[in-house]
Amino acid sequence: MEPTVFVFAPDPILTVTVEAGPDGDEIHLHAGGQGVWVTGMLAALGVTVSIGGPFGGETGRVVRSLVEAEGFDLRAVGTPGSSGAYVHDRRGGQRVTIAETPPEPLDRHEVDELYGVALVGGLEAGVCVLGGPGPWDPPIIPADIYRRLATDLGTNDVRVVADLSGEPLTAALEGGVEVLKVSHEELMADGRAEGDDERSLLSALARLREEGAVHVIVTRAADPALAWVEDRVVEVIPPKLEVLEHRGAGDSLTAGLAAGLAQGLGIAEALRLGVAAGGLNVTRRGLATGDRREIERLAEHIELRDLSQSTVGKGRQE
Repeated sequence: MEPTVFVFAPDPILTVTVEAGPDGDEIHLHAGGQGVWVTGMLAALGVTVSIGGPFGGETGRVVRSLVEAEGFDLRAVGTPGSSGAYVHDRRGGQRVTIAETPPEPLDRHEVDELYGVALVGGLEAGVCVLGGPGPWDPPIIPADIYRRLATDLGTNDVRVVADLSGEPLTAALEGGVEVLKVSHEELMADGRAEGDDERSLLSALARLREEGAVHVIVTRAADPALAWVEDRVVEVIPPKLEVLEHRGAGDSLTAGLAAGLAQGLGIAEALRLGVAAGGLNVTRRGLATGDRREIERLAEHIELRDLSQSTVGKGRQE
């Protein structure tokens, strides 16, 4: 049976990036947003992937056509409101935001349709990634949709991978998730970690397990990630790499985790694959991109260094 993953993508957006080319300016249009980037890396890792999300207005039509052009199985929910978009200028080497428009929030009927798409897609795939709704104010969807999806999918033996923060994270934990990936910045912003030191983050990691996550990965930007997988608390040590573009690395890591589970890997090996996907991504300009063979080879160089559990408490054992 071929590995299959469904990606819940509530905020697909149009990205426009201006780059300096040898013959003048280059303008690149892509479909973006967390769920779209996760989907792209899953496909690169050889996984059959479906993606579900809302698409509306002029931007939504463009984003939808770009996603369909990639050959993904798209489960689209049409909306009268517009999808989001941004314009970035990278001609100077760094990303500068020129313009940004948020997506319009979904109404009750659109939320119900999106929920149905995600529920059926997750049941069919067996592995489901819950992507976040983006940093938009007001939020696109109510946070409780994550609790409902985590509950209903988990009850039906779907393996749920969540990459969330804020209220969506709290809601998903209430429903229960198999794998949670979150950054240390998000934990601190949510008040879940007192600081960025190892002891504070390990304590936060243990509390996340107590709240409903079986396995937890906390990324720390350039520092090694921390993880509680099975009965091990580990520091994840990748090779040292020069960063060309850090954006998209976290989404690549999430995709690698989900791909590993779909391929039947154990959680430790799935973690290595995810960290390798994120690590290779920082050496490339494309967000959440990479070569499957090189990612799999790089995974062999990821070290999981055991840490003492005495500083983090017992957590939840499953």
